[in-house]
Formats: sequence, structure tokens, C-alpha cells
Amino acid sequence: MLDVPEAGLRVVGASPELFLERAGDVVRSSPIKGTGRTERDLGDKDVAENIMIVDLVRNDLGRVARPGSVTVPALCAVEEHPGLVHLVSTVRARLRPGVGWAELLAAASPAGSVSGAPKSSALRVIRELEPVARGPYCGGIGWVDADRRRGWLSVGIRTFWFGDGRLHFGTGAAITWGSDPLDEWQETELKARRLVGLASGAAG
Repeated sequence: MLDVPEAGLRVVGASPELFLERAGDVVRSSPIKGTGRTERDLGDKDVAENIMIVDLVRNDLGRVARPGSVTVPALCAVEEHPGLVHLVSTVRARLRPGVGWAELLAAASPAGSVSGAPKSSALRVIRELEPVARGPYCGGIGWVDADRRRGWLSVGIRTFWFGDGRLHFGTGAAITWGSDPLDEWQETELKARRLVGLASGAAG
């Protein structure tokens, strides 16, 4: 839970996705792309989406990383969560000397898994089509110790926030050329069902 009374904001999340972890000059990101009820639901489209976003994250981190230091220790690993599974990859890099949090966040934000690729074009379409600002949803939520060059930021998915007297929750799915609209809608419901049920007292 994150409580920011000065901003009138409270955030409660159960995000499974690592946006950025920093330990000294080593940084790690674990984008999620590909969701199903079971591993059998994951197909070629999910793998293609994941690899596309891994390439985007590699490029983002490469802007502030030492040459040749960007690696992918895990590609399209299946990760189980209550009620669903995800494809998760890990990108790791060693930062150039002098790179602080400001430079790292400028290179990596917003998380590629919730923006799309190419990032600049995807963000322009998001601004044109989404009727309201996302708020904490899909942002970076966590902690940063700039003095010790450490920190952990999750992607603000599976997250509720309270503001303006209302409880908010966001969910979504990736839209690609091969997307089926009904499948994408059902994916949003799959991601939201358990947490919305908990919030309403209806979860079993």
C-alpha cells in the first residue's frame, strides 16, 4: 500500500510485473506479455508479443547501459498466478557510470509492456484514443533509494487507487495486428475478475 496524503492518493496493488529493479549499476526489468487461464491457452501470438516488448526494453535500457551489457537471461518463461498464467521475460543491463534514476526513468518510461511498440507512435495513439488519464495505472510504483543507487518499481497493474472520493481500477490487453477483439476483452476480464471480486467482497 502506498499512501500519499499530500496528493490525496492511496494506492493498493498486487502487481506481478517488475518494471525496474536497480542494485548499484545493475538494472533488471521483467516485462509480461501473454496471458491465459492455463499454459495451454498461450499461443504464437503471445510469444510474438513478448519478444516484441523484450526488444523494446532492450533498446530502452541500451540507451543508458554500458555497450554490450544488455542481456536476456529469461525469455518467455511461464509464470503462474492465482487464476491465470503469464509469459514473463527478463532483461538485464549494467548502467554506464554516472547514470542516475532520472536518466534511467527517462530512458525506460513508460514501461514497454503497457505502451507498445514503436513506443513513440503507440503513446501518440494512446493519447488520441484513451478518454481519461491512466493515473497510477500502468505507472511505476515502488521505492527508490537514490543515495544507495537501489530501488524497485512495479508496473501499476492489478492496482486500485483511491482519489476524489472514488475507488479506481484499470485493466487492459495488448492490441496487435493479429488480435481477436473478443479474446482481448475476455483477457481483460480474466485479469480483473479476482481483484474486483475481492474489492466487492464477492471473491470466493
